[in-house]
Amino acid sequence: MARKPASLSRTLTVSLAALLFGFWTIAVLLGISIMRDEFDEVFDSGLQETTERLVPLVVDDLFRREAREEPYRVVDPRPDIHDQYLTYQVRDASGRVLLHSNNVSAEPYGAPLVPGFFRDGDRRIFTVATVSDSLFVQVADSLDHRREATLESALALLLPIMILLPLGMLAIWWIVSRATAPVARLGDAISERSGANMAPIEMADLPAELAAIPGSINTLLERLAATLQAERDLSANSAHELRTPLAGALAQTELLVAELDDSAARARAVQVQSALRRLSAMAEKLLQLARADAGIGTATEPSDLFALFDFVLEDFVRSHPAVEIEVTRDRPQEAVLLPIDPDAFGIAFKNLLENAVKYGAEARPIKVSALAERRISVVNVVEGRLDEDVEQYRQRYRRGRTNQPGSGLGLAIVHRLMAQMNGRLKLRSHVANDGEAVFEAVLDFA
Repeated sequence: MARKPASLSRTLTVSLAALLFGFWTIAVLLGISIMRDEFDEVFDSGLQETTERLVPLVVDDLFRREAREEPYRVVDPRPDIHDQYLTYQVRDASGRVLLHSNNVSAEPYGAPLVPGFFRDGDRRIFTVATVSDSLFVQVADSLDHRREATLESALALLLPIMILLPLGMLAIWWIVSRATAPVARLGDAISERSGANMAPIEMADLPAELAAIPGSINTLLERLAATLQAERDLSANSAHELRTPLAGALAQTELLVAELDDSAARARAVQVQSALRRLSAMAEKLLQLARADAGIGTATEPSDLFALFDFVLEDFVRSHPAVEIEVTRDRPQEAVLLPIDPDAFGIAFKNLLENAVKYGAEARPIKVSALAERRISVVNVVEGRLDEDVEQYRQRYRRGRTNQPGSGLGLAIVHRLMAQMNGRLKLRSHVANDGEAVFEAVLDFA
């Protein structure tokens, strides 16, 4: 199965959105990292400033109290009006806690009695020595508080991504779609060109990067059209000019064969007659191919598919009385009107019948079916065996394994005409229960 080409607009949109998301994420992560360091500096500065301001107050309060073994606990008069992130302890030189805030236990901090910063688990502690290094004031700040502040700031940076990134993707898609619209229109115009349509491409609003392409394609189409027309004219004229002299030569040869007795001259005349018949058949196929290349399958008026089927089949039966044909008709009562050219259909259907007669096994009937699904099937048993890839038979001058004379153009002509009639030529092969090779060609107008 052929892989569907990727959309340029979609590729650009996804790529730019991914780059935007990646760069924004990197910027946010770098911002968070720098912000965390700055927060640590700000919190450490606040912690140090708070400790230094607290020292004279708590020392003075401590000296006003009576000495005792248990440490004093200072009660916050309004503990319910703010979150208490800072705690403090006053310790003597031995490490014993003399005074502490109400939101911390009397258990000494794990920080040593050394002035400066220290990290103890989930706390950042700053120590100040006072009263000739006999008292130490230690203030602790919760690291969870710092992490919460960093997380909230990070979310404040990340949330715009969740909102603005989809809007950014829509904006990128709109811009890319507008920018690539000329490319899509140019691609559509090029895809419409074929052997039946070689009209020049007229697009005046292309950007500078694409402006030169239509001119080059038009030049190529003009040269290709001239080449194809010359080829068609050669095939048609050659076949047409050969038909009359070939018919005359064949008639004279048939008279000569009838007049000669059993002799070597009669045998040579028979060989000449056979060669002329093959040449006449080749000329007829070339003329059909030229008509197919000229696009005769396109029709402006509809025709009844099954009426054409009956007409062509009856004509073929009259011209081939010795051929056994089994006909199956499974079709609706009303007419099936399709925009097909009668001559093109006749050439296609007749080629399938001739192909079945030429390559079919002797004394085996040809099975022809007209089905309500707008399909016409021709089935025949083949002498020997078929190639595994029967699709190759629709190519010009490709023939199966046979010694029968032929041009290898019949199925190629049918394939060409069916494309013009908005139909398909389907080729199938299988081995029957008795081991015989069966070939089926279907004209599918469904």
